[in-house]
Amino acid sequence: MKFTFDRDALLKEIAIAQEIITNKSPLSILSNIYLRAENNALVIKASDSSLNFTTRIPVDVVEDGDTTIFCDKFMSILSAVPDGEIEFDKEDIKVTIKPRAKKIRFQLKSIASDKFPDIVPAVDAPFFEIPAKEFKEMIMQTIFAVSEDAQRFFMTGVYFTKDGDNLTMVATDGRRLSYISKPIAQSIADFPAAIVPTKILNCVLKHASDEGNIFVALVDKIIFIKFGSYEFSSLLLDGQFPNYQKVIPEKQAYLFQVNKIDLEAALKRTTIMIDKKVSRLLFKISADTLTLVSPESDIGTASEEIPCQYDGEDITIALNYMYVLDPLKVIDAETIAIEFTEAMKAITLRPEPQKDYFHIIMPMNLN
Repeated sequence: MKFTFDRDALLKEIAIAQEIITNKSPLSILSNIYLRAENNALVIKASDSSLNFTTRIPVDVVEDGDTTIFCDKFMSILSAVPDGEIEFDKEDIKVTIKPRAKKIRFQLKSIASDKFPDIVPAVDAPFFEIPAKEFKEMIMQTIFAVSEDAQRFFMTGVYFTKDGDNLTMVATDGRRLSYISKPIAQSIADFPAAIVPTKILNCVLKHASDEGNIFVALVDKIIFIKFGSYEFSSLLLDGQFPNYQKVIPEKQAYLFQVNKIDLEAALKRTTIMIDKKVSRLLFKISADTLTLVSPESDIGTASEEIPCQYDGEDITIALNYMYVLDPLKVIDAETIAIEFTEAMKAITLRPEPQKDYFHIIMPMNLN
């Protein structure tokens, strides 16, 4: 097996492969990437046993062949050598890597390619297209709200379903819920609702362009996602996703509006004094004024007033400030609306004017 390649072109692809790999032991086949050179192309595969990645780039193939090599060291080598053409030459179990313009030589031991896990190709899978920008927005509006509790594994992914002509994504950790539903499924055939692991969704966010379409297929508890020259596949999460519709208030009695930049800045200042293990911040709402107050502690306290639009009765609501900051990072609007009914009932945080997404937050005890 022998081929030459451009260092920068391959470095980008190996960096993605390294993100997939979680096992860093050089003795494990899952620490290796699979390489196959043929027809002046190099096929690259990586797997962590649940998430798989495949791509193909053009190279100059001198001798066909395949192998697997330790991804971490290969990445380090590519990062260290100068730009330009590099020669990859495999004989027996030894791989020699040599930049053509420099007297540099690396040797890596390889593991036979038949030890690498079989990655099921998406042959004849029922792919449907989603505009890349829309799909990425759906992920951004939900992914941060998944649970980190391994005991509730069915809540550690994003629920993905088709609801009539809408595609819907929902995420919850039991104390908050993020929801988005877009009317972009008119030409998409029905598919079973799925709980999608965040790792594959993060790959989409990081590496998919905002232009063009993303291709998605769900087959036998596997999700396939393709864009550009990349193909990802992942096992779906088992389990029954919570009945999220029961959490969404049908109607809220009150509403106040606040400038997003004002709210973000005030949150960052007042939470300086908060014990991060508690994360409770008081929202004191009165006519035309929102006051953020950090509960008094041994360290001290902080408060800040910002203008808001509100004409109801005075009320104080305690919220986990991170549950407010997280959606603010992805809401694309100048004005934020917060709807509520009582101090201890779920609040709704959304953009104003209303869009196709919102965030539900359960309040904390006031004391």
